[in-house]
Amino acid sequence: MSLFITSLNSGSNGNCYYVGNEQEAVLVDVGISCKEVELRMTRLNLSLHKVKAIFISHEHGDHIKGVQTLSKKYNLPVYITSATLNNSHLVLENVLTKSFKPYEKIIVGNLIVTPFPKRHDASDPFSFIVEGNGIKIGVLTDIGSACEHVIDNFKQCHAAFLEANYDEHLLEKGSYPYHLKSRIRSDKGHLSNRQALELFVNHKHQLMSHLILSHLSKDNNCPMLVKDIFTQHAQNTQVFVASRLKETDIFHVTGNILAEKRRTVFRGVQTTLFLND
Repeated sequence: MSLFITSLNSGSNGNCYYVGNEQEAVLVDVGISCKEVELRMTRLNLSLHKVKAIFISHEHGDHIKGVQTLSKKYNLPVYITSATLNNSHLVLENVLTKSFKPYEKIIVGNLIVTPFPKRHDASDPFSFIVEGNGIKIGVLTDIGSACEHVIDNFKQCHAAFLEANYDEHLLEKGSYPYHLKSRIRSDKGHLSNRQALELFVNHKHQLMSHLILSHLSKDNNCPMLVKDIFTQHAQNTQVFVASRLKETDIFHVTGNILAEKRRTVFRGVQTTLFLND
């Protein structure tokens, strides 16, 4: 009972998330180039031939930049709603384009992907739960507010990529124009650190082992700040911050919190010993 997850990139410069088992995997969004996807997966020793489908959350460029090339090169189906496709200006092979509806379960080998609606300033925005081997992974970014769909699905997650886009004080005092600040803060914008923390504290699954804070603003947030805030409330959940510049480690999600914490500590000891040799 396990799944493997990693963020290949997370931020306004590109988003791409990997969820898979031993045999197959899916990508949620491809907002970086095909070349970068290949390079980052190679560094992680992940095979792109295990990837069997791409799921698109919405049409913004930081979520679709590499979709056309990656889909065509590897003959990958792209699950995207009609409204998102029409507003994306993507040119996809018809045979590889698959539409979906809210809460329609999509089978990809031994994985089950469930799309659910969210609030964001896009034509038809969705987030996803990827399930396999009894484990559920949430990919919840680009969310203006934690609506009932977000809350209900977050409650089920053994691990999640959760948006913590901005610190309210940094955004308020920053250089962004008023209209952009208003867009970010709106209920169709992005989740603040405070909003994401409230969702985490009030609704996390008792067996949530990994939380990967995602889509951090370059200008209006600080990775160390947000990790510290969440770690204070994490209890048995391990907290990580996804980078806007490179891939994260691969996280092995089994639903066994204590075993996974021991593995992480052991890897840390091994790394320390290696660096001291």
